[in-house]
Amino acid sequence: MNGQSNEPLASSGNESVSESPVIEVAGLVKVFRDFWRRPKVRAVNGISLDVCSGEIFGLLGPNGSGKSTTIKSLLGLLSPTAGSVRVFGLSPRDVMTKRDIGYLPEESYLYRHLTARETLDFYGQLFGLDRYTRRKRIEELLEMVGLTESADRPVGEFSKGMARRVGLAQALINDPRLIVLDEPTSGLDPIGCRQVKDLMLTLCRGGKTILLTSHLLADVEDVCNRIAILYRGNIIAQGRVGDLLRESEKVRVTFSSLSTGQMEELLAAIRDKTGDTPDVDHPAMDLERFFLDVIARAHGERRDTDTGPRLPDYLKAH
Repeated sequence: MNGQSNEPLASSGNESVSESPVIEVAGLVKVFRDFWRRPKVRAVNGISLDVCSGEIFGLLGPNGSGKSTTIKSLLGLLSPTAGSVRVFGLSPRDVMTKRDIGYLPEESYLYRHLTARETLDFYGQLFGLDRYTRRKRIEELLEMVGLTESADRPVGEFSKGMARRVGLAQALINDPRLIVLDEPTSGLDPIGCRQVKDLMLTLCRGGKTILLTSHLLADVEDVCNRIAILYRGNIIAQGRVGDLLRESEKVRVTFSSLSTGQMEELLAAIRDKTGDTPDVDHPAMDLERFFLDVIARAHGERRDTDTGPRLPDYLKAH
């Protein structure tokens, strides 16, 4: 996958989000029944949410919280017990709606004996794409997910991370307007995770709408405009990521550098003014950023003799 930006992802929120809802969920209830039609499990309990065009929306929650049931309802795989689900203003069961949706399930189900190129061609045919469009789209996607050199290997020989890349390309083969990604970075190494996040941001800037679920909360924080947190079938928190995480009762002031004397003088002034002694620490980069810096430096030190895998272009300039 080609990296798109060398800037911190957290600062890359999409500012072009439209108010036009792509997904509208109102009072969704899903009750699973036993053989005798008796209520057994209330998986989703009256949730409501909207996802606007051009945003990345995170659907979070522990196992059993109702995420999968909600996604299956959005894909038209389950019928609501009560409430309504609309995608592009239509029922998710409408064939025209499905043409505009790309879906990456939590587990990629691939035919082991097909190559990556054959796999994408198969899914392109399912969407009715003509041969020229399929070929053009397949080459673009293989390059996008970093599998051009492995395109003609059977996917049964792929690692979990490589299979995940094929699954991601498959979800994009029909050039969908809405992309549903269930644990998209599962099985990927840190560089692969960064590339997938960059790809999501690029797709979002291109006008795509993304619904994302992930247990890697740092990934969600990096790319999502808004999130909803589910627990036992209920939405217990919802809003913009920055608003939900902001600790309004605290203030942080950062200086580029202070001598010991300046620090003591500043702290004394703060104590005199407020009667309180603030905590003093040094800002820290996140682990992902540190990891990418270390890899980029190591690559630079041995670039003349390195015979290993090609480093993504954006890391070379990192």
